[in-house]
Amino acid sequence: MQTDRRTILKGIAGIAAIIATNPITALAQEGAGGVLRVAAAKPAGDLNPHAFKGLWAVQDLIFEPLLRYEHGGTFSPALASEWQVEDDGKMLRFKLRQNVKFHDGTPWNAEAMIWNLDRWIGKESTGWMNASRLFASHKVIDDYTVEITFKEPVLGLLNEFSYVRPSRFLSPKSVDAAGNYQKPIGTGAWMEKQATNEGSVFERFDDYWGEKPGYQHLELKVLPDSRGRMAAIRAGDIDITGGEFLAPIKATEAVTLQAAGVPVVVEEGTSTIVAGLNPDRNPALKDLKVRQAINMGFDRQAISQVLYKGLAKPAGNIFPETVPLSGNRFPAPPRDADAARKLLDEAGWTGDGIREKDGQKLSIEVVVSEEQLAGSRSLAEVMQAQLGEIGIDIKIRSVDHASRHSDIPARHFDIALFTTFGAPYEPFGTIIGLLLSTYDNGVDGKLVIDPEHLDPLVHAAASASDDTVEQATQAIYDYLHKQISCMPLFYIPSIWAHTDRVTGFNVPSTEYDLPYQGVALNS
Repeated sequence: MQTDRRTILKGIAGIAAIIATNPITALAQEGAGGVLRVAAAKPAGDLNPHAFKGLWAVQDLIFEPLLRYEHGGTFSPALASEWQVEDDGKMLRFKLRQNVKFHDGTPWNAEAMIWNLDRWIGKESTGWMNASRLFASHKVIDDYTVEITFKEPVLGLLNEFSYVRPSRFLSPKSVDAAGNYQKPIGTGAWMEKQATNEGSVFERFDDYWGEKPGYQHLELKVLPDSRGRMAAIRAGDIDITGGEFLAPIKATEAVTLQAAGVPVVVEEGTSTIVAGLNPDRNPALKDLKVRQAINMGFDRQAISQVLYKGLAKPAGNIFPETVPLSGNRFPAPPRDADAARKLLDEAGWTGDGIREKDGQKLSIEVVVSEEQLAGSRSLAEVMQAQLGEIGIDIKIRSVDHASRHSDIPARHFDIALFTTFGAPYEPFGTIIGLLLSTYDNGVDGKLVIDPEHLDPLVHAAASASDDTVEQATQAIYDYLHKQISCMPLFYIPSIWAHTDRVTGFNVPSTEYDLPYQGVALNS
């Protein structure tokens, strides 16, 4: 549970009391040998797994799913040892792992599973999840077998039961008499011992059913400033930093750390930066030739080298190959300024300097938010310069995160940068959330709105069988590619850094996990 910052006590007795009662200070006194120290950009927050407030990666330490999402979109057993999908996808049966208990000693069994399910499944607040929206009933077969039935087959069913929230499991004794959440008690490898605005301390759960960490404590250090995190890992004050949502590392910082001898791990992630186009606001974008000209009018490879130090791979597809059902690979379009100029000529946009047609200048507004995507302003400036060379006037409007959350759903942009959702939500998280016009996804807005042509393809993929789903999703990708409905720009790399104290580090399978598993600490 997160508490407010402690006030500084006066006098020697007060200082002694802080040292005696603050686990973070106590760990510092003991030395770092048995402590894995991980950076976070902000405090852990409210860790209730049935709420949507705390840091995902910290919730992952405490609460476990029925099955875990692994690299490449496979699943491994967690709190369920087996599962079967039956009745044409409308029934999911779980065999629960036995001899598991929560941190407070409460046994993990069907009763505990049902108690947790009833806190979120079938509720209006979780209607964005297909398993919740289409929930029909659940049934306890025995102490370690549960069946869940649905009104119709559920798209991405297994993925949804791997999410960090709300489908992970809290001890039934961690709420008050009225059912209100009190403290984070799960079945995971770590128990929360202390939480402040400066950080959190977790203690190893020695009765954990799985492989136990080889160190006793895990400390989360809150370092809001990226430069502070870089200095801390170079000084050896933290052991691990990185992750898109935990403590992001910029590409320039990764290169600097590598030059300083700090181990940096970079893998292709599961998210893509995509430029969304809004032809309803800017009629020039209705012309396919204009869209084609824009798509080939700037140099993705050059932008990657300048802004991402070559760590971000230019994209031709809406999903990287690390996402299941990501489709046949399209090459990232190379810049061809002459071909782009020819296309604009054919589309009737002519003239020296900024091109014109019917008395209107070819002017396009790009909306960016540094808070939403660091480096987006610089990316837009490169596009502005290179597209300007072929006669397109790019105007850049920078907005804060709150303004973006209002502008994007309201379609107040000509071009805007989007990020696909990434594992474990893909591919249908993005396909439904960002491409289906009738699906309300709140502040995320829509990457493409095309009810006539795209919606039927999305519906066909959503209702496809295992035998036809690959063909159905490919039809979506082919349409987006042919029509330049949006412009994939870069596959976002997953970047982490760690000190030499850390061995056995592996990049987690999603950006929502904290990479402690398999880690050992050198003395």
